[in-house]
Amino acid sequence: MRPVVIAHRGASGYLPEHTLPAKALAHAMGADYLEQDVVATRDDELVVLHDIHLDRVTDVAERFPGRERDDGRFYVRDFDLAEIRLLRVHERRDEQGRAVYPKRFASADEPFHVHTLAEEIRFIHRLNETTGRTAGIYPEIKAPAWHREEGVDIAPGLLEILDRSGYSRHSDPVYVQCFDVAEVRRLRNELGTKLKLVVLLGEQLPGDFEDIARFADGIGPWVETLYRHEGNEARTDSGIVRAAHAAGLAVHPYTFRSDDLPDSFATLAELVDFCVADLRIDGLFTDFPDHVHKLINNLNKS
Repeated sequence: MRPVVIAHRGASGYLPEHTLPAKALAHAMGADYLEQDVVATRDDELVVLHDIHLDRVTDVAERFPGRERDDGRFYVRDFDLAEIRLLRVHERRDEQGRAVYPKRFASADEPFHVHTLAEEIRFIHRLNETTGRTAGIYPEIKAPAWHREEGVDIAPGLLEILDRSGYSRHSDPVYVQCFDVAEVRRLRNELGTKLKLVVLLGEQLPGDFEDIARFADGIGPWVETLYRHEGNEARTDSGIVRAAHAAGLAVHPYTFRSDDLPDSFATLAELVDFCVADLRIDGLFTDFPDHVHKLINNLNKS
C-alpha cells in the first residue's frame, strides 16, 4: 500500500506554515492529510500555530510591543483571538530575525493570518467538496501539560471541535497526535475517543511499543532515528520501523524537506527511497507534498 503523504503545516515549503493558502496548495498537490498544530488563546480559542509563541512567525512584536513575558517571548496564551487575528504571518525566523529557510516565500508584506482550528476544518471540508477528493486532517495537541498550568485543557476542546465537524469514528480520515505519551493514553482511556491516535517521538524512544499499541494506532518518529550512519559506513536500519510494525503500529516519520536534508542523504529522492522502499514506512510528513508524491509514484512504477 502506498504510504500516506502528510502535508507538514501545509505546503510549507512554498507558503508560510499553517496559513490557509498553504493548506489549499497542499490539498491541490494531492496530500492525503493536512496537519494542524493546536494551541490556546487567552480566551480559550483553539488556533492553528506550531508554537506556543507568536514571535517567530508573526509581526506580534511590532503590533503589540511590551506584551512579551520575562523570557522575551510573546505567548499565544497572552492574547485574545481578536488580537491574534490582527497579526500578519510570515515565514519562520530565528531568534536573530533571519529566515530559517532563506529560499522560501518572502512574505513580510503579504496578508497571511492566523485562524482557528474550526475555521481550518470548515475550509478543508469545502476543498473536499469542491474538488471531489477527500484530504484528511492530522491535528497535534501542543504542550498539553504547559497549557493546563496556564488554565486550559486543550484535549477535550479539540475532541469537541472534531466531533462537531464529523470526526468521531476510528474510520474517519483523522489522526490526533501528541509528543506527550500520557496525553495520548488519556485521549483513549479517560476521554474515550475512538479516533486514530499517534505518539510523536523525538530522539528519546520508548522501550515498549507493545504498550503504546494498547492505546495508540501509530508512532511519528523523527526520521533520523530510523537509521544508523557512522563515518563512511553504509546506512543501517535502526529497527524502529520493524519493532513498531511487530506491535501493530503504523509509522509516520517527520520531516521530509528538500531544503533541510539529514546529513546522511544527498537528495530528497534518496531519503524517500530509503524510508519507503527499504524501511516500508506507512506515511510521512513533508513540506513538499508534490515532490514526495512524485517520488513515491516513481517507486511504485519501478
